[in-house]
Amino acid sequence: MKDEKVLLVIQLGQPPEGIASQVGQQGKWFVDAVQGKTLPVQIVRPYLGESLPTFERLAAVIISGSWSMVTERLDWSEYTADWLRSAFDADIPMLGVCYGHQLLADALGGKVGDNPNGKEVGVQIVTTHEAAAQDALLRDYPQRFGAYLTHQQSVLEPPVGAQVLASSEMDGCQIIRYSDRVLTVQFHPEFNADIMQACLRHNETALRQGGWDVDRMMDIAQEPLWARKILLDFVQRYAAKSSCAAD
Repeated sequence: MKDEKVLLVIQLGQPPEGIASQVGQQGKWFVDAVQGKTLPVQIVRPYLGESLPTFERLAAVIISGSWSMVTERLDWSEYTADWLRSAFDADIPMLGVCYGHQLLADALGGKVGDNPNGKEVGVQIVTTHEAAAQDALLRDYPQRFGAYLTHQQSVLEPPVGAQVLASSEMDGCQIIRYSDRVLTVQFHPEFNADIMQACLRHNETALRQGGWDVDRMMDIAQEPLWARKILLDFVQRYAAKSSCAAD
């Protein structure tokens, strides 16, 4: 239909060739993760100069990870941050992931920088806080669940009014709730084992030099389904194929 709403995926950078050649682009990761259960997906790549759309046809927005750093203040990133501020003011449903988690925090007045505990990589445990038991998406989740992570920077101080709903041993802001319709996560709900392993292989030398047990990290016996469920629940709530309108 001409006026059918779309799920917008803002792809914030291109994976290194060693990763992209194995598992494709970030936009594809999200499309594959939701398994065709969404309204049509529109992928926009601001880092290539593509313009972000107006809000009228947006059912919901996903803000992807990146191989850049928020603190680099790249032109395309600052442009996206401006758009995100307007989208937040317009009450557009949004899910930020990794860089998207950090970028929205920065855009709304929080502080982002290098994680003082170092890089967080591989399957790590996310622990929800007491407030998560009342959250619309998280209230039925276990207190602890595994998630795929790979990041150097973190949200060091959330924006005023934002609610931190989960943390990990190395990062105090794993999930942040901004409004009934806006949530961000530091981990990667779109990752599957192949994507995580491709990222580990790409960074294997540096990880080994840093003392990481890469062989153990590569042995992924079970994918973290609860982390993926956050993405699927967000899509079901705001951009499901059978949905006529967001609530």
